Amino acid sequence: MQFVIPISRHGEPLSRQIYSGLRRAILTGTLRSGERLPSTRDLAEQLAVSRTVVLLAYDQLLAEGFVFGRGGSGTYVAEGLHSARPRTPRNPAKLRLSRFGAFAEQAAPDFPEKPAKSLPFDFSYRRSPVEGFPLDAWQRILLRRARKASAAKHEYGPPAGSPALREAIAAHLRRARGVVCDTSQVIIVNGSQQALDLAARVLMERGDRVAIEDPQYQGAREVFRAAGARLHPVAVDADGLDPARLPDRARLAFVTPSHQFPTGTILPLARRFALLEWARRANAAVIEDDYDGELHYDGQPVESMQGLDTEGRVVYVGTFSRTVYPALRIGYLVAPQSLVAPFTAAKWLCDRHTPTLEQETLAEFITSGAYERHLHRARRENAKRRAALLEAIDAYLPDVTVTGDRSGTHVVLWPQLRSAGRRGQSAEEKIIARAAAAGVGVYGISRYAIHPRAPGLILGYSRMSEEEIREGIRRLGSVLTS
Repeated sequence: MQFVIPISRHGEPLSRQIYSGLRRAILTGTLRSGERLPSTRDLAEQLAVSRTVVLLAYDQLLAEGFVFGRGGSGTYVAEGLHSARPRTPRNPAKLRLSRFGAFAEQAAPDFPEKPAKSLPFDFSYRRSPVEGFPLDAWQRILLRRARKASAAKHEYGPPAGSPALREAIAAHLRRARGVVCDTSQVIIVNGSQQALDLAARVLMERGDRVAIEDPQYQGAREVFRAAGARLHPVAVDADGLDPARLPDRARLAFVTPSHQFPTGTILPLARRFALLEWARRANAAVIEDDYDGELHYDGQPVESMQGLDTEGRVVYVGTFSRTVYPALRIGYLVAPQSLVAPFTAAKWLCDRHTPTLEQETLAEFITSGAYERHLHRARRENAKRRAALLEAIDAYLPDVTVTGDRSGTHVVLWPQLRSAGRRGQSAEEKIIARAAAAGVGVYGISRYAIHPRAPGLILGYSRMSEEEIREGIRRLGSVLTS
């Protein structure tokens, strides 16, 4: 029996190539149920390979149930395989999606936002300043931890996270962000996005009302929508979310008080107290997302709203994506004592635990003082970039309003633009397209708003040099004045 199996002397082992060729022939019906395979000797001669190589391929097919052997007779294709897998592939199955699956499919095109091509002056606000991160020091700790890891370190870790990292984070937050907590309240998660997902699972039911800033962080909005929330957008003004506009009843409110995303406003103390008072009246929880509260430039940073909470209503969420590097995927939430058990159980149900080696590396990085030194350098370098940005805006964009320049790594420009461009383009889209043609990447604020609002442009600056910032703003000025 002549049977053609294309093989290559490079790449995969020969036995694997022969196994794959026979398996494919069986599944497509080229070799039918009950049909005898060539003897190992004949196939070896035909393919000019060792008989041992063919025996290895046959043994694998036998182990997986594709073939069976008859003593003294040979090797045959197992019964029932051809009827289960037709020769001609059918059309792909159209499986029914769940409500969440359909929602995720619709939301997917919006993530992430990237320019169509690489631009020389890209004011992307999603990128962290990884160039300044002390990678050598990080790698030394990581390698030392990996070499010393005992067998126990390769087992499942505690669902709430490494005790060493939880203690290091609690101490840092008490000192740097005014968070009132002990180690038991800190739960390690895979980035702040998982923290928001867990909060939606633990704190709300489908159909519950959730108050959210407008405009708002898109990742939070979509998490709550996917969970079936009825969103109640609350307009953001020059002082952030206005508590007077909150609904009488809601299950929870989501806020970014230290540097509102995306407008960059900072929620003043009076509004923070008013928000907590609303939560008391509504018997609601408040999720405080402090995504870049570590980066503040004018005077003392505004401390967390969680530190003002005396009733255990605030769930504080933080991440290292902005200050270490995004691929690390380590974040945390600080839960009120009454919610520690349900949040810990939810984390276990979701993915058991966050990788242990990276957690312990980060714990040592914090406790050694390396993290504080890195933050100090990052603030200093970002302050220089921020100063260059504001000077350039003053020189080349005198007719725009700027918000968000007191902290974080991005600002928002509010130019005076007409409401629409040609062919249905909004004024915002028109400016973004013209800026891209000039080599400048800027990003619109409208995609983060539920209700229409004035056009705005988000400009991140943490990954650009001062020279690039000045030239980028100069070009943007030419675009806006044209």
